[in-house]
Amino acid sequence: MADGMRSGLSSGAGAEMLVKDLNDHLILFFDGRNPDARRLTPEWNWQDDAAMNLGIATYAIHRGDEALVYDTFTSPDQARRVRAHLEGRGVRRFTVVNSHWHLDHVGGNAAYQDAAIVACALTRDHLAKQRAEIESGTLWGPPAIQPLALPTRTFEGRLDLDVGGIRVELHQVNIHSKDSTVLYLPADKALLAGDTLEDTLTYMVEIEGLADHVANLRKLREMDIEAIFPNHGDPAVIQGGGYGKTLIDATIGYITRMVRRAHDEGCLNGTMEEYVQASAAKGWIHPFAPYRDVHQQNLKLVHDHYKDRPLPEL
Repeated sequence: MADGMRSGLSSGAGAEMLVKDLNDHLILFFDGRNPDARRLTPEWNWQDDAAMNLGIATYAIHRGDEALVYDTFTSPDQARRVRAHLEGRGVRRFTVVNSHWHLDHVGGNAAYQDAAIVACALTRDHLAKQRAEIESGTLWGPPAIQPLALPTRTFEGRLDLDVGGIRVELHQVNIHSKDSTVLYLPADKALLAGDTLEDTLTYMVEIEGLADHVANLRKLREMDIEAIFPNHGDPAVIQGGGYGKTLIDATIGYITRMVRRAHDEGCLNGTMEEYVQASAAKGWIHPFAPYRDVHQQNLKLVHDHYKDRPLPEL
């Protein structure tokens, strides 16, 4: 789909999954950001109102009959559509890499139960510990992920893989969550970032680790990166060649402002636009209205965590 049009991979009423060749061995699959898509339930649920509302991408690195799939969307149905597309292009050998344990990234693992599913050891530990709640739909609420296929191969720190002669580096980084795994393609100088970077802003879930996140983001910026492909971002930017390192700068700036203002009177009233306007004005990010709810959640979590604690140096 080199023209960037949507393929016929239907994923809901009035919706189609976007499939785009980013180069001759990297494919984007993007779903969501479609207000006309059929909902699972009228009530709030994590799939419709978090993952799909913000939009979510997965990626495939492929050559010949091999492919590495980076994350498996929110459901087996979406994952099966990705797999069928790749099989239609001659892929017969699959490896899956889970970027971290959050449900919108592992929901389709079951579509690859005949393949190696790779993750850092912390990711597997999280999923194994919470498997019963995930499969019953009680961890984040419905929908349940049933069955949840666990990673079959784990690593710590770094693991290098070969996909049809393409070198892929897996790096475990404590950004967004302690178990995050990013992929680096040295020949392309490209980073598949998972949830370590997002446009419009990062989703804060491990508040106690924010100082480490900023330090590790600075280390990430030192890598030889020319293109960044996040799992949550503007599909137009991703299709156009991805983000530059300024997405890292925008993320550092957002986290820093959030922490430094955590003791300010009225900090809970700060709008998303107030916190991201400098980065948006430079074109580093592209504000997307649904992230306002994420920002408000971030504000509360940061305020609650630091209200009786000294602020860390960032």
